[in-house]
Amino acid sequence: MQQQFKVFKIIHIALVIGLILAYIVLNNNSIDIKNLSFPKVNSEDLFYALIPLIAYFISQLLYKQLISKIDTTQDQQQILLNYQSANIARWAIIEGAAFLILILKPEFILFGCILIIYLALLHPTEYKYKRDLNLFS
Repeated sequence: MQQQFKVFKIIHIALVIGLILAYIVLNNNSIDIKNLSFPKVNSEDLFYALIPLIAYFISQLLYKQLISKIDTTQDQQQILLNYQSANIARWAIIEGAAFLILILKPEFILFGCILIIYLALLHPTEYKYKRDLNLFS
C-alpha cells in the first residue's frame, strides 16, 4: 500500500506543479506577487469571481458522493483505487476552475492562485485516507 500511496502523492504533486507552470507560462512569465491584488468586481464579472466558490462546492459534493459509494469491505487495493479516483475527480474540478480563470479572465489571477493553494492543501495522506473512509480501528 505504501508504494501505491507514493504514486498517488506523485500524481498530486505533478498536478500542482503543472498548474503553477501553466500560470507562469500562460501569464507571460509575469506573475508579480507584490502586485497581486483583489480585482474590482462589477456585475458583468461576478460569474468569474464565483468560479472558485462554485468549483469548491461542486468538488466537495462530488468527492463526498464518490467516497460514500466505496465499499470498505473490499480488499485494501480496491479501496485505495476508488479513493484515488474520488480525489482525482475533486482535483480535476479545482484545476479546471483555475484554468478557466486564467484563460477567460486573467485579471482574476488572485482567485486562481487561491485555487492552486487549495489544491496543494488537498495533498493525500494516510490519515486523510483513513479519516475519510472511517477506517480507524
